[in-house]
Amino acid sequence: MTAVLALEDGSVFPGDGFGAQGYQTGEIVFNTSMTGYQEILTDPSYYQQIVTMTVPHVGNTGINLEDLESSRVWVSGFVVRALSPIVSNWRNRGDLGSYLQDQGIIGISGVATRALVRNIREKGVMRAAIAHGEAASDIPALIKTAREALDMSGANLVDHVTTAAAYDWTASSDPQWYGSHAHSQNAPLIIAYDYGIKHNILRMLTDRGLRLRVVPAHTPPHEILDMRPAGLFLSNGPGDPAAVDYAIDNIRRLLGKLPIFGICLGHQILALALGGRTEKMRFGHRGGNQPVKNLATGAVEIAAHNHGFAVSAASDLNGGEVTHINLNDNTVAGLRHRDLRAFSVQYHPEASPGPHDSLYLFDEFVAAVLQHV
Repeated sequence: MTAVLALEDGSVFPGDGFGAQGYQTGEIVFNTSMTGYQEILTDPSYYQQIVTMTVPHVGNTGINLEDLESSRVWVSGFVVRALSPIVSNWRNRGDLGSYLQDQGIIGISGVATRALVRNIREKGVMRAAIAHGEAASDIPALIKTAREALDMSGANLVDHVTTAAAYDWTASSDPQWYGSHAHSQNAPLIIAYDYGIKHNILRMLTDRGLRLRVVPAHTPPHEILDMRPAGLFLSNGPGDPAAVDYAIDNIRRLLGKLPIFGICLGHQILALALGGRTEKMRFGHRGGNQPVKNLATGAVEIAAHNHGFAVSAASDLNGGEVTHINLNDNTVAGLRHRDLRAFSVQYHPEASPGPHDSLYLFDEFVAAVLQHV
């Protein structure tokens, strides 16, 4: 064995290292998606987390240039049961191990992932250290390092993942996946707060004929309004939403001035701006197979999730209402405030990776924007 994963509870999981060498710390979490490891690796919401895949066989489709959700890998480490020795895909441009090595990310295979996931489910997510090479030889030191790592509760990680400067996004989805797209220079302008935004969210908005400008998380409300947007989007992102106090204050000052749509961390920030509360979950929801119930229609959507915090069901949303719940544990999965023209969901309707059941939410946002224009 050339690598090891050490948890703060003293558990140790040996395996074979791939990717970069050295050691790194992070919160150990698991993802139940059957596919989409490339999108998971490049999702900024995974910043400061070591991700374990529950699917046993990973890496067989290699790495391509089309399925990146950002410009880099954000996970602190990657844990799999078996790393595929064979790569076969018509879009492939390289293997997973080489990609992680180039990105400076440690991977470990041959891990007893079922035992690891059971440990997380029983005890909750915890801090961990992953090591490959010489650093893997000192187990007591790695456990100590894990116990001294960053605690996700109270951590504002948005500042580490947001864009440094505003930019316009114009790229659309590949027409073979989502059909043709209509674009116009006179289309409504949407401002997207970047708390750690994924590329496919941006594509879902431009696919629907909207102009899109992405701005840093710190952008003050008066600058947003000076751009005269027709709508505001609040993105996904990592860390504790309650710790991003400036974002909560910004949204509180923008409520009612234009239609607002939030996803994941954006959903939590909207809830906090409305007066609600958020709480740390035991092990969170991460995967492309989570059942969500739409309380208005009774329909059940299979949706993609990636979050370790949730809006408290006991929250006072000051006129807001819960619109969706997660059927696995009845946690809040969506909310709406009709008077303030704001709505959000905890999950990822952009489906990257994940099913397409929830794409209608982008259409609802477009409808709200067109009413505002």
